[in-house]
Amino acid sequence: MSSLIPLEDEYADILLKAMRGRRIAESELSARTGLPLELLSRLCRGEFCDEPALLKIAPVLSLDPQSLTIAAARAWRPRLHRVAGLEMFRLGWRRLWVNAYLIYDSSSGEAAFFDTGTDSVPLVKRVEQLGLTVRYVFLTHTHSDHVAALGELRAAFPQARVLCNHAEPWPNTELFTDEDSFSLGSLSVTPRTTSGHSVGGTTYVVDGLSTPLAMVGDALFAGSMGGGLISFEDAWRNNREKILTLSDETVICPGHGPLTSVGEEKRHNPFFAGEFR
Repeated sequence: MSSLIPLEDEYADILLKAMRGRRIAESELSARTGLPLELLSRLCRGEFCDEPALLKIAPVLSLDPQSLTIAAARAWRPRLHRVAGLEMFRLGWRRLWVNAYLIYDSSSGEAAFFDTGTDSVPLVKRVEQLGLTVRYVFLTHTHSDHVAALGELRAAFPQARVLCNHAEPWPNTELFTDEDSFSLGSLSVTPRTTSGHSVGGTTYVVDGLSTPLAMVGDALFAGSMGGGLISFEDAWRNNREKILTLSDETVICPGHGPLTSVGEEKRHNPFFAGEFR
C-alpha cells in the first residue's frame, strides 16, 4: 500500500512552508545567514546546489538540518505499510492527487470512510466487493478535494452517519467534539482536533486493528506538514502534541502522499525531527 506514491512535498516545498509559517522572507533569510539572495532563490526553486547553505538555513527556519539535507538529496521515503482492515484510495484532483480511506472490522463487517476524495466509484465498488456495511463517513476537514464525492457517497450509503468537527461544520453533517468517541464493531475511533491547516481539522485515532492508525487529513504529510493556512503555529503545535505523541508504531494516513508512521516522522520530518533527538 502506497509503496510507489511519491512524497507530497519536496525539500523546496518544506523551505517555502517554513518561510511562510515563520514569516521570514528571502531578504531576511539572506541577512540572517549571510547567504546571497541568488543562491537562496535557487534553493527555494528546488535546486539542491549547496548543502552547507542548507545547514545554515535550517536553524533559522526551525528545521532539523540533518533531515532537511536528506530530504534535499531525496534519500528517504517511508517504508511500506500494510494493515489488514485499511484500504487507501488515491484519487485525481486537477493536476494533484488526494487520498481517501476505508477502514473496517472484519468480524462485524462494519466500515467507515475517512474523507471522500473526488470520485465515489472505487470506494463504493470496494465496499461491495468486501460485503461491508458503511456506518460512518468521517471528515478530516472540509476543503473541496476532501469532500467532493460526499454527495455520491451519501446516495450510495444513505444509512451512514456523516460527521465533522463542530468548529468546521458542513451542511447536513453531525458535529462532534474531542470528548466524543465512536465504535465500529471491535474498533474505536477517537477524534483529536488538529487545527491550523483548517479551522476544525481533525485527526482520528483508530484502535483495534493490528496497529493503531491516525487519519490526519492535511495536518501532516510524510516528511512534511500541511500549509498551516489558518495558523502555522497551531498546526505545528498540534502535530507535535497530538499526533507525534502517539506510539511510534502508529501508522499515519495523510490526505496526500504515502502512508508513514509516528516513529518515522520523529526521525525524518524536518519540521519535527530536532524535537525528538
